[in-house]
Amino acid sequence: MRLSAAVERDGVGRIGCDPDAFEAFYREHVESVQRFVSRRVSDRELAAELTGDVFVAAIESAGSYRRSRGTPVAWLFGVARIVVSSELRRQGRERRAKTRLLGRRLLDEDAAARIDERLDAEAQRRSLYGAMACLPDGQRAVLELVAVDGLTLAEAAGALGINPLAARVRLHRARARMTDLIDPATQDPGPSPRAQEAAL
Repeated sequence: MRLSAAVERDGVGRIGCDPDAFEAFYREHVESVQRFVSRRVSDRELAAELTGDVFVAAIESAGSYRRSRGTPVAWLFGVARIVVSSELRRQGRERRAKTRLLGRRLLDEDAAARIDERLDAEAQRRSLYGAMACLPDGQRAVLELVAVDGLTLAEAAGALGINPLAARVRLHRARARMTDLIDPATQDPGPSPRAQEAAL
């Protein structure tokens, strides 16, 4: 706990050069990152690998963290979003096969069971996340970070590098669109074919 406080006080930048600071940062945030990843992918080995990739990317970009732009967790979710999005865009079958094989070798039974539990627990959120695919990228990103990952609007704005007002507008539009997608009864379908015929 003392190390975690030191990381917060002296800045996330220390995780790139101080193994103790990184270990404290990792222990504090690994479950949040695992949940973040598990909402977006359903493959156990890929989820394990991406979680590791997020922390590697965090080490490599630790110098980019600025306290004025948000909390460490908001910054880390920004890093995680980039890592996960990049992987989801990759289409190569060979890459996916390698990922699965490597993940199986790295996971023991207990770790595999924990990831399976997380994947099961996040199944409903993954379904909601799938419905979000209909939203424009900017709206979807804000909605994910606020409604799915639990960041405040200010933290989400910081993670995305936009101002809070723009984040608020995107969130409002995203919620309105999701309401239409999830509950078609809220949409005005217009007059039925029978009513149109009767009007003629």
